[in-house]
Amino acid sequence: MSPRPLVVDAELSAYIAAHSTPPDAVQHRLIDATRDRTGGAAGMQIGGDQGLLFEMLVRAMGVRRAIEIGTFTGYSALSIARGLPPDGRLLCCDVSEEWTAIAREHWALAGVDDRIDLRIGPALATIAALDPDETFDLAFIDADKTNYGNYFDAIVPRLAEHGLILVDNTLWSRRVLDDTADDRDTQALRAFNDQVARDPRVRCVVLPIGDGVTVLQRRPN
Repeated sequence: MSPRPLVVDAELSAYIAAHSTPPDAVQHRLIDATRDRTGGAAGMQIGGDQGLLFEMLVRAMGVRRAIEIGTFTGYSALSIARGLPPDGRLLCCDVSEEWTAIAREHWALAGVDDRIDLRIGPALATIAALDPDETFDLAFIDADKTNYGNYFDAIVPRLAEHGLILVDNTLWSRRVLDDTADDRDTQALRAFNDQVARDPRVRCVVLPIGDGVTVLQRRPN
C-alpha cells in the first residue's frame, strides 16, 4: 500500500533540519552575506538540504565536469564544487557581477575557487561558444524560468551518458497546480515540467525538496 502523501509543514521541516548535517561555518557566512547584501533577494538561494544533496550526488557519481546555469551568490556552486575531485571543474553561468562577487569571496574561503570557471553573460551564448565536444556529467539549472526549456535543450546534447540535470523551483510554491496563476514564470514552469516528462531522451523524477527539484537522467543512446 502506498503511504499517504507527506505534507512538510514548519514542524516537520524543523525535525528534518535537526536530523540532517547542518551548513558549516563558510556556508553560514554565505547565507548571512546573501541576506545582508542582496536587497531582499535572499529567497533565491537554495536551501542547505539541497546543497548537501547536490554535494552527495556529485561525490557518489564521481562527477568531473559540471555546469551551473544561474549562480546568484554561489551556494549551489560551492556545494557542487566541494563534491568534485581536485582536478574537477564547474562552469558557472550568470549575468550579475554584483551577486557573483559574493560568490567569489566565499568560494575562496571554502578553498574551491580553483575548481570554478565563472562566466558572466547569457548562458545560452556561453554554452553555444563551448567546444562542440565538451560534455558534462552533471548540470544544475536555476535561472530565468522562461528559458528553462531552452537551457534543457542546450544541455541534453552535452550531457554524458547517464549524466544528471538538476532543476530548481519546479513546484513553484504549488503555483504549478493553481489554475488561477497565469504569470509568465508559472506558465513557463508548467510547460517545462510537461516537456521533460515527455522527452524520450531522459527519465525524470520530481522531488518535493525546497521549492521542488526535478532530477533528469540521460538515457543510453
